[in-house]
Amino acid sequence: MSETSTTAPAEPDLAAAELARYIQHTRIDSRATREDMVAHAREAAQYGFNAAMVPASWVPVVSSELAGTGVEVASALDFPTVGVMTSAGKAAEAAEIARLGATQLDIGVQVGWLKSGRHQEFRDDIAGVVRAFGGPVKVMLELPLLTDEEKEIAVELAQDAGAAFLKNASSGQIETANPTSVRYLVERAREGVQVKASGSITGYRQAVDLLRAGAVLLGTSAGIALVTSSADAGTKSY
Repeated sequence: MSETSTTAPAEPDLAAAELARYIQHTRIDSRATREDMVAHAREAAQYGFNAAMVPASWVPVVSSELAGTGVEVASALDFPTVGVMTSAGKAAEAAEIARLGATQLDIGVQVGWLKSGRHQEFRDDIAGVVRAFGGPVKVMLELPLLTDEEKEIAVELAQDAGAAFLKNASSGQIETANPTSVRYLVERAREGVQVKASGSITGYRQAVDLLRAGAVLLGTSAGIALVTSSADAGTKSY
């Protein structure tokens, strides 16, 4: 499995090719066809993105298309509706996604369990996925849904469970990615744990600011627009 690791840029501005290597090119769309997913994979390779983020059902197609390109294949679990799967179901699905060829996995968390004080179960839910997947797991913490105390607990529990990455949110419906949330996670990340920003990342300046705040990956469906123009890429949830 991949051991994804990168470093936030030292300079405030990045050329298109430099920015591309931080972007996880995302297409989570129930209407997408095989042709759409092949095109998505080819875009990821063409622009040199870090990864193509796709639904689990399309991982085999995208993995085959990206073989030998150096572009990672990422997928998501318990998403876009977060926290609805059982722990056993998540672990089984994680193992299957790995078998299909994904090298990275983003997962939703059980926000309701955390708010109910079920902290051990919250941690174990994540840990089960980490064990089953065997590669880098990015945990979508849904920070805006949590109180200050819950945020602190969630960050610690996710890391106790073996998260490789902390994420501010699952999508722009929860939060527009911003430097404040990124810095919050960076300041609390343990050695070896990194931060991915996600949620309506549509502008070049926004993307650079997130990287400068300490994010090392950006999840967005507007990646091509970000690397081909400094203008805003429009409204995107992912």
